Amino acid sequence: MTTLSSGQEHNPGARPASEATEAAAAEHVRDIFTSIAPTYDRLNHLLSFGLDRRWWRRTALTFRNTLARPDARVLDLCCGTGDLTAALLALRPKPESAEPNAEPITALDFSPEMLRLARSKFPTSQIRWIEADAMHLPFADNSFDLVTAAFGFRNLTDYAAGLREIHRVLRPAGRIGILEANQPSGLAAVLYNPYFKFILPLLGGLLSGDRAAYKYLPASVARFPRPPRMLSLMQQAGFVHPSWDAYLLHAAGLYRATKP
Repeated sequence: MTTLSSGQEHNPGARPASEATEAAAAEHVRDIFTSIAPTYDRLNHLLSFGLDRRWWRRTALTFRNTLARPDARVLDLCCGTGDLTAALLALRPKPESAEPNAEPITALDFSPEMLRLARSKFPTSQIRWIEADAMHLPFADNSFDLVTAAFGFRNLTDYAAGLREIHRVLRPAGRIGILEANQPSGLAAVLYNPYFKFILPLLGGLLSGDRAAYKYLPASVARFPRPPRMLSLMQQAGFVHPSWDAYLLHAAGLYRATKP
């Protein structure tokens, strides 16, 4: 587990083509994910060697105590086609149990095509699907007990502002969990980076028909803050006890923190 330390400054947020404005960058990100939506799930499983499923379950289990509470309100940001949402739902009280009125999970994404696929995969009333921008959440202050995101936070156009927005909608003592990719260093980089920077974009581009989208993937990870800087941003946003649990050669990991 990595805890708070100082780190190098990084760019404020995603810029797929070095856009001059956040609005242009956000529109480009939306276009990328709309383009790859039809092959998104299959390629995620293939290119991660199936480890993505394990990571979603591991993330959900980290918050099992919160998820087990029927009254807990849960928000899954940048939900894509809903796989982390489903992993979270698996640990929620079932409607046929002694808690028939358990709160549904709210799953949010700004790509309508991703949400269409998510609804078709998981047609359940226990998930409330919402199309909206994670940078401008359509919820009141202090609304949720848990906010999660899986491999989508790095696509926000301002990481610090995104963390502040999550902090705003969390209730006091609410928790944040961001599962995100990372660029390893040292020996791990020697083993992993050639695959991630060269082989993965090539395979993803060939199989999806959109090479530009899969060139964006390693570029977005390279741009994203390293764990020490990300933990510092979480603290600056008002969170306490920020930490990072590394997965697979430090190529991914779970950021966690609590709102005081």
